[in-house]
Amino acid sequence: MSTGNRPSNPPQQSAIKIGKKAFLLSAGIILFLMLISGILTIVLPPGEYQRIVQDGKTLVVNGTYHSVPRPDYPAWRWLTAPIEVLFSQDNLTLITIIIFIFCVGGSIAILEGAGVMEELIHKLVRRFSRRKYFLIALVILFFMAISSFIGVYEGMVPMIIFIVPLAISLGWDSLTGLGMSLLPLAFGFASAVTNPFTIAVAQRIADLPLFSGAWFRIIFFIVVYIIVTMFVILHAKRVERDPSSSPTFKEDEAIRASLGEKQSATAQAAAEGEAGSLASPEDSLSKAKTKGLIWFAVCIGIAMIIVLVTARMPGLSDLAFPIMALLFLIGGIGGGLLAQMKMGSIVKTFLQGAANLAPGIVLILMAYSVKHIIISGKIMDTILHGAATLIAQAPPLSAAFLVYATTLVMNFFIGSASAKAFLMMPLLTPLADLVGITRQTAVLAFDFGDGFSNMIFPTNALLLIALSFTVVSYPQWMRWTWKLQAIMLLVTSIFLGIAVAIHFGPF
Repeated sequence: MSTGNRPSNPPQQSAIKIGKKAFLLSAGIILFLMLISGILTIVLPPGEYQRIVQDGKTLVVNGTYHSVPRPDYPAWRWLTAPIEVLFSQDNLTLITIIIFIFCVGGSIAILEGAGVMEELIHKLVRRFSRRKYFLIALVILFFMAISSFIGVYEGMVPMIIFIVPLAISLGWDSLTGLGMSLLPLAFGFASAVTNPFTIAVAQRIADLPLFSGAWFRIIFFIVVYIIVTMFVILHAKRVERDPSSSPTFKEDEAIRASLGEKQSATAQAAAEGEAGSLASPEDSLSKAKTKGLIWFAVCIGIAMIIVLVTARMPGLSDLAFPIMALLFLIGGIGGGLLAQMKMGSIVKTFLQGAANLAPGIVLILMAYSVKHIIISGKIMDTILHGAATLIAQAPPLSAAFLVYATTLVMNFFIGSASAKAFLMMPLLTPLADLVGITRQTAVLAFDFGDGFSNMIFPTNALLLIALSFTVVSYPQWMRWTWKLQAIMLLVTSIFLGIAVAIHFGPF
């Protein structure tokens, strides 16, 4: 982040900015998926399940699928879908996400301009420069545990903004930073132990004891944690040996420049300081910047506490984005003022930071439009009914994998884990009894399918938000993670096979 000597002057260029090439590549991929979804509305017959409202939640009714007349949904509306989603039933969530991104982008730009971000990174580098790989393991465990046990995902995404520059300051790259944050968030969801949005909701619908079968999921969590940690550490070591081997080496140059003259010089200076000290006399920044950092840290700490509390209260979980947006805004503006940044510069810098992330808003609108197209064409339930028919005719092991695959397909259209559970589990529960797999195994397969694809599908708004906070494009992300995804597919298949073999229960 900017190291300018005068905090009242805004940075010339924020490190948080979506590149033109990354935007065009991602937009092209999502546009292709929009067109495919539109074609499916023509090819597949429209149909619907009946739905009932139970305890404030809408559930599908098993055995009620029926054909409906094909809606009048012309092809030109596929292209207007990104605008139409702003007026759909999901518009409140979408508008909240847009405001959230603008607040985070603008606030971080203020902290960059005031030198507060630089102060934060320097303090962290001094503390962990001699224990870098321990830091990787610790951060991954933190993100995975928060996601797996508490179900916090959205509220932790902004932390990527701090982890990525920290990784670069320690001699790594943006992908290492994402591997320390985004990867464990997604894999934590997939290896959920007591996640209230996947395990709890699915088990409640399946009439299973709450959080039963945790012993098996804990074993899976440990295995996944080891694999993810090894993957990230091996990548970090490769980048240390040859920085130019990083797929994002060129894109990271702007961040390296904003963090100091040379990354190696920064790390060496930190290593020569007191290893356990947060600051050393010779390179501590002004008291004003320190006050700004403390103010921002307090705001984010409060946000984390509130998000962790609301995560256990499904009715309040939707407050995660608004709370994070508000406290980022308060923390950014307050931090800038305490760091002696003029209000005029704060406003100008905030607008510039928000504008830098504006292309990400376009991508998110396009991603949301895929689901909108499928629902408008009335083929969402058709896809689900077709999958349920296949599952009903399959032997136990094949049925378990079909539940896994069906959840993967549905996650392409519906990002919310709890929404998928209310849609799918009323159908999967009786199917599990019918084909001879336990309901607990069906819940496990559902959880696998929901979690791992969170970091694959470009229709996942959270993935696009996370990448928009970095210089990493969606194609770069996929090229980097595909081998890990293949390994995880094998591991989940083994565990799913074991679950079927041992009649993973209690029932």
